[in-house]
Amino acid sequence: MYSTHFFEETFIKLAVDVLVGSLTWFNRDVISVLDFNREDFEVLFSEALNMEKYAKSRLDILSDKVLALAFFEPSTRTRLSFETAMLRLGGRVIGFSGVEATSMAKGENLADTIRMLDAYANAIVIRHSLEGAAKFAAEIAESPVINAGDGSQNHPTQAMLDLYTIWREFKVIDGLSIGILGDLRYARVVNSLVQALSYYRVRLHLISPELLRPRQELIEFMNSRGMKYDWTDDPYNVINDLDVLYVVRIQRERFPDPMEYEKVKGAYKVTPKLIEKGKPNLIILHPLPRVDEVDFAVDNMPQAKYFKQASLGVPLRMALLKLVLAGDKS
Repeated sequence: MYSTHFFEETFIKLAVDVLVGSLTWFNRDVISVLDFNREDFEVLFSEALNMEKYAKSRLDILSDKVLALAFFEPSTRTRLSFETAMLRLGGRVIGFSGVEATSMAKGENLADTIRMLDAYANAIVIRHSLEGAAKFAAEIAESPVINAGDGSQNHPTQAMLDLYTIWREFKVIDGLSIGILGDLRYARVVNSLVQALSYYRVRLHLISPELLRPRQELIEFMNSRGMKYDWTDDPYNVINDLDVLYVVRIQRERFPDPMEYEKVKGAYKVTPKLIEKGKPNLIILHPLPRVDEVDFAVDNMPQAKYFKQASLGVPLRMALLKLVLAGDKS
């Protein structure tokens, strides 16, 4: 927990950055974390810290705006947190969840659907199974497009939320030792998180079964950024060195071969026994949903921060929508 003094001191320290930096956020597409930089993240974090005060109330900053949610894939936290964030800012929400609820079920193409939403709304949040779908939508729409996950490549707002949660817990990101456990090959949250962490001086411990090691392009990216990282198939090898253990489920829906999934399902599980081997200040994060990779007994441990992480999705996305749609408007 943080004192009122911490919030006031941090907000004052970064207030000038918000006023200047919001000009760079205004009306921007949010397709990949690589479209932003460390200074942009600091602006976003400062605004999110301010928005935490209003996460259960209502502002009128976006009372004249409409947000379209175009979710072609299932979602709970991302979709509902965006919807909640927009409503808390005073705006309105339209949209759908699932192709069957749209004219695409009748044969309409993605481009025409995006053109329609662009005509109705001031911004579009899109989730799609195809890699590059959000970028394609941004090329068509005049309004800002926010990527809520496309294929196995990008989930930028989840990575921003992950960074924000770490920053809230430690007050810094530089110097931390971060373990990422689970599906390192197909999970888009891993791809975006590693890209976001490339702006900071961290040590990465990549933990997965052999079949789920990171794809070559991610390894090449880490090398090109000079990131410090290693790989192991056993979390016990690194648990005592970690400040953060970030867990992702094995994502059956993204495996090209069902038999490949069968070989690795249930390959790991985070238990109290594992956590007790770690540092006293270790935190456990998870983008959720979980299946069986985190023991329910971990929920009651002080290291478990994944539900707090999910709750911060509302103020973080409030900040994002405010910066993109209103800039420095207070």
